[in-house]
Amino acid sequence: MKQISNIEILGGGPAGLYTAILARKLLPNVRVRVTEQNAEGATFGFGVVFSKEALEFLRQDDPETHQLLRPLMESWEDITLNLPSGSVTLDGVGFTAISRLKLIEVLKDRAVNLGVTIRFNKALKSLDELEADIVIGADGLHSLMRRTLETKFKPKIEYFNNHFAWFGANIPFDTLTQTFIETAKGALNAHHYRFSPTLSTFIVECDGQTFKSLGFDKMDENKSAATCTKLFKKSLQGADLITNNSIWRQFPKLWCESWVDGRNVLIGDAAHTSHFSIGSGTRLAMEDAIALVHALKDNDDIDEALTVYEKHRQPIASKIVGAANTSALWYEKFAEKMQLEPMDFAYDYLTRSGRMTDERLHRIAPKFAKNYKSFKVRDTDLFN
Repeated sequence: MKQISNIEILGGGPAGLYTAILARKLLPNVRVRVTEQNAEGATFGFGVVFSKEALEFLRQDDPETHQLLRPLMESWEDITLNLPSGSVTLDGVGFTAISRLKLIEVLKDRAVNLGVTIRFNKALKSLDELEADIVIGADGLHSLMRRTLETKFKPKIEYFNNHFAWFGANIPFDTLTQTFIETAKGALNAHHYRFSPTLSTFIVECDGQTFKSLGFDKMDENKSAATCTKLFKKSLQGADLITNNSIWRQFPKLWCESWVDGRNVLIGDAAHTSHFSIGSGTRLAMEDAIALVHALKDNDDIDEALTVYEKHRQPIASKIVGAANTSALWYEKFAEKMQLEPMDFAYDYLTRSGRMTDERLHRIAPKFAKNYKSFKVRDTDLFN
């Protein structure tokens, strides 16, 4: 049996920083160091979204961090679906969002105040450069740890068919909004929500045929943003889209069969990915961190702790990842579903992941559930 004296963490994103914070809180005698390949203050993307239900885990497990983040978050209760044939409001779902950069800054400052050492702009070439009781791979989709120990972690990676680009916009949308549009060359969808009083995330996606028909495969980042600005002119209300590594890509579906190899352990996007359509990627990574550090705290033997982490955390993460994958497949067919009446489209949207029963729908979104029931009664009467 060996006590932990030092932990090395690869990756200075939310997963790595939050792991470091919890490790210093729950294992105060352990030295913790984070190594991040990018420069301090560098980040990609725009806003990070949490459901209110998802944010509750943070309040319960780490009220201090929750208290620091909560005043910086934008919040709203509804989802808006915009279709060419009309709009529908989905009440009661509830979301919060924060700038990804601001989230990282808060977590970084808290980690440093707790005694964590952080190395920025340090790209490792080999895991051999680290020596610790435990090395945690929180280094994302292109994880050095996972690539180095690929035969041990046994990753499986595929890609969804839709193409998407992650933009920002100088406009604060009132709700989390899904805008579906039709063009002569195919249908597109935009996921957009505010993450500050003046800024919003604006993710545009379409199927492969539309992607090529509109010429996105031959556009640079700025031309692509300008084209999407024109396509979504009505929604953007005169605002221009902003770029930040806003390249078109296909979302990766990654799952590692094993998350532990000896004293090396994966968390977050290094171990699994969760499609952005259910907004659970950052939540999953932070919950991985909670599960891992609590396992280390509650078990004196390191190897036993890592076994407990993998055994208990994998099934929980698998359910959420499975729901996200099902949601992603729904988006691959959204162009066909746009032919539905707006209320039927909205119901199909809400139930896309397989987790929303009618009973849960009535509890979470009572106004929409009531309106949908009335709509179906009227719809039935028309054909009787």
